[in-house]
Amino acid sequence: MGHSRVSKPLHSSPDVIVVGAGIVGAACAHELAKLGADVLVLDRAGVGGGVTAAGMGHLVLMDDTPAEFALSSWSRDLWLDLAPRLSAREAFVRCGTLWVAVDDEEYDLARTRQQALASVGVACTLLDERQVREAEPALREGLRGGMMLPDDAVVYAPAAAAWLLAQPVKGRVTCRLDTQVARVDRQGVVLANGEALAAGAVLLANGLQAADLLPGLPMQAKKGHLIITDRYPGTIRHQILELGYIKSAHNASGTSVAFNVQPRPTGQILIGSSRQFDSLDPAIEPEILARMLRRAAEYLPELPTLNAIRAWTGFRPATSDGLPLIGSAAPFADDSFHPSTWLATGHEGLGVTTALATGKLIAAQMLDAGVVLPIDPVPYQPARFEKMEARHA
Repeated sequence: MGHSRVSKPLHSSPDVIVVGAGIVGAACAHELAKLGADVLVLDRAGVGGGVTAAGMGHLVLMDDTPAEFALSSWSRDLWLDLAPRLSAREAFVRCGTLWVAVDDEEYDLARTRQQALASVGVACTLLDERQVREAEPALREGLRGGMMLPDDAVVYAPAAAAWLLAQPVKGRVTCRLDTQVARVDRQGVVLANGEALAAGAVLLANGLQAADLLPGLPMQAKKGHLIITDRYPGTIRHQILELGYIKSAHNASGTSVAFNVQPRPTGQILIGSSRQFDSLDPAIEPEILARMLRRAAEYLPELPTLNAIRAWTGFRPATSDGLPLIGSAAPFADDSFHPSTWLATGHEGLGVTTALATGKLIAAQMLDAGVVLPIDPVPYQPARFEKMEARHA
């Protein structure tokens, strides 16, 4: 296990099998093929389904830890570089993010974050109460202020995944959809229908389902609800979040909601967000929706007068330390697994944001292509959990 290179597969077998055609799997397949690999992408449903389809598609720089900042900042830059090549179907909009502070405590947090981000060259502005209202007139009066990140954006992630998989590259990307992988074996993967597929390496990029194929991964499901309204163009201009969102996003148990709204290019408004640890039931829970809407109405008083047309749920793959698993699966795979098995999962709510950087980290490690990376890959490698267990032993 843990080879830094993809072994040469049997004649006519792909260099890499990527399990999962969501935004992370698509980005990884794209980068591997850009470096010349022959890649087969397998998905139990279609391209861009699962948690990719369930999310908001927010491309947001997050800075809770240095490692989270490094990955999200680099990946957001990659999205901004890619944006001119995308079509209207991918619905990329550089709308910016407005973080809203309700009181002095949150405003002090905004000031601290703004100074830290500005000191490393990130475009970020502190806003007072008047400037927040000018930026978003629909917000209620009396908010303390806020922080604007103008380079944050949104993208329609299912279409972006399809776009990445369709790009002409040095290597080749082939997709087999409606194809369930039953297990990873020494040669590659075995499908639910019994068919065995050999490959030079196997990459699990299928979110929570990676734990079905590789038990023991330090991941759990965080259930989330979203609501979308009818078309109300111009109601809001930016993605708007409360600064308390960070606290709720890192709750380790129970249920939490936070104000998080997004203007879609269609004129619709996407309303989030919730987090639950205690449910694997995909059913919509009216009480959670009601809590989300009450929270949102505390910031946008007109929101209850708008017509909501659909609600849905999804399950974020969350690791115990809040960082994704990007690298060799060696710490979790025994001798029955392919000797070159890899992971790209556990991104929780930042999978769309960090997909492009994840693809580059994976391709550089798997193909050992001498690529110079702008960030250190070590904080995201699954081997960190082996070290944690050794420390706690």
